Amino acid sequence: MSQVQKGFYFDMTVCIGCKTCQIACKDKNDNHVGVNFRTVHTFEGGKFPRPWIYFLSVGCNHCENPRCVQNCPTGACHKRDEDGLVVIDQDVCIGCRYCTWSCPYGAPQYLEEKGYTGKCDGCVDLTGKGQNPACVDACLMRVLEFGPIDELKKKHPDAEEVAGMPDSSLTHPNILIKAKPEARK
Repeated sequence: MSQVQKGFYFDMTVCIGCKTCQIACKDKNDNHVGVNFRTVHTFEGGKFPRPWIYFLSVGCNHCENPRCVQNCPTGACHKRDEDGLVVIDQDVCIGCRYCTWSCPYGAPQYLEEKGYTGKCDGCVDLTGKGQNPACVDACLMRVLEFGPIDELKKKHPDAEEVAGMPDSSLTHPNILIKAKPEARK
């Protein structure tokens, strides 16, 4: 168990769905077409005269109880003690894809050309230097925040579970979401 658990806050009420966070992540990780460590999902519904739309930006949620870590046979997928981030040691990963099948959020992605799995690691190279993950700094609307989850909970007590996300009781994800009314569970 880590002393400090880091995670994300996402303000859905302000997100415009521009996907700049997704592109910044893809660029930083040099991912090929079809591989996204952060994805912006679009949900729409309603009918005239009351249509609605909302966007959900999701990467790895660095869960308290990560299924990807539990099901990794080599220990390549593990939770860091210093910040609770779930990372994959690509030198140890055998490409079995158990983590990709285990994650209810679809965070781990098999990198066919490399023969191993990758995922959002919270930009540990940047956050280790006190900087933000690439997705956070790229966001035009400033709807993403990253930091100790306890501090984010105090700062954003309005966070709640949203439609489009799996039941959080299974993994206890470290993501807080300020939801639009249409997205509330």
